[in-house]
Amino acid sequence: MEIAYWIVAGVLAVFYLYSGGMKIARNRAQLQPMMKWVETASMPAVKVIGILEVLAAIGLILPPLTGIAPWLALAAAVGLVLVQIGAIILHLARKEARQLGLNVALLVLAGVAVWLATVWL
Repeated sequence: MEIAYWIVAGVLAVFYLYSGGMKIARNRAQLQPMMKWVETASMPAVKVIGILEVLAAIGLILPPLTGIAPWLALAAAVGLVLVQIGAIILHLARKEARQLGLNVALLVLAGVAVWLATVWL
């Protein structure tokens, strides 16, 4: 079960470090071609989402790796489930149902990470 956790957590961490890092480092014009929703969102909100994604990615890896507060991995995975639920709601509200594939896949992966992270409890 630990091996499965590390695989799932590694995939999620890489994705969210990249995605969150882009939201933190880039401006609206740079993000818009790949994230259409930023045209209607405030940039401070986009930056906060990016920071939360990066913190969650770190939370999936660092606590179990160091053995310090490993329950934070579970909290990080739950946070990513909530991020994806919010993303799905946003895309549905914007009538972008075609965009949901990646969000649903990430939601499932984060849900699996929640289940697998119970190994640290």
